Amino acid sequence: MMRVYGRVPVDLTVPDGPKKWVVVTTDANGYNDAVYITALCQTLKLNLYESPFWANYGIPAKQAVQQQVPPDFYVVFIQQFYAQFFAALTIAKVPDEEEPTYDIFVLTHSGAIIPPIRVVGAPQ
Repeated sequence: MMRVYGRVPVDLTVPDGPKKWVVVTTDANGYNDAVYITALCQTLKLNLYESPFWANYGIPAKQAVQQQVPPDFYVVFIQQFYAQFFAALTIAKVPDEEEPTYDIFVLTHSGAIIPPIRVVGAPQ
């Protein structure tokens, strides 16, 4: 069984409001798709070299915003790493956004199609 922690809004009608930590674990059928989706989103929000355990994961989002150069190379690296955990994984850059913004499209091993997940750049 795998476990990872993710943050979700306390009130889903106010996505920018206060957040709480939740535990995401392997589902009853033994699939780890939710665990890896959560980890993928956190990796995209992670600043490069921020993690003491996975220093080579994350994106230089703050530098990308300052220099106005999208971190596409790092996003492709992350997509290639996480693709092995899904039947299909696509990360597409959203055009004309001020911050690095990406839509994640996932097809799980159970055949479920996850609605697009939008991850917006610069880590806090």
